[in-house]
Amino acid sequence: MGQSYDRRRIAVLVVEDEPLLLMDAMDMVEDAGFTVYGAGNADEAIRLMEKHHDICVLFTDVDMPGSMDGLKLAHAVRDRWPPVSIIIASGHVNVAHETLPENGLFFSKPYPPVSVVKALDGIAERIMQ
Repeated sequence: MGQSYDRRRIAVLVVEDEPLLLMDAMDMVEDAGFTVYGAGNADEAIRLMEKHHDICVLFTDVDMPGSMDGLKLAHAVRDRWPPVSIIIASGHVNVAHETLPENGLFFSKPYPPVSVVKALDGIAERIMQ
């Protein structure tokens, strides 16, 4: 499977409340060639979604302080922005498939970066068709 699209055209919003983990995840996405935005909580993520209409993928942690956790954020994004693809990660809970938003993906932390990038490539190929 050859890459037949420009990864920079795919914007990923990474949501993680731990600053070092946020920076690591953003670096992983950016190093893979995707455009990346970062948020430390769900409220900030919603503001970025409203401001940046190029966001195609939400990549969120589950456990976050604030008005909603990552799973609730994922469902809110699915309801408000149906085309956005969703990837959820957690090191504390194992999210059952039936609790994920439609077509959502789940990764247990620590996740292999190559697996996340491969998932982003799969999403990007579907988007760019």
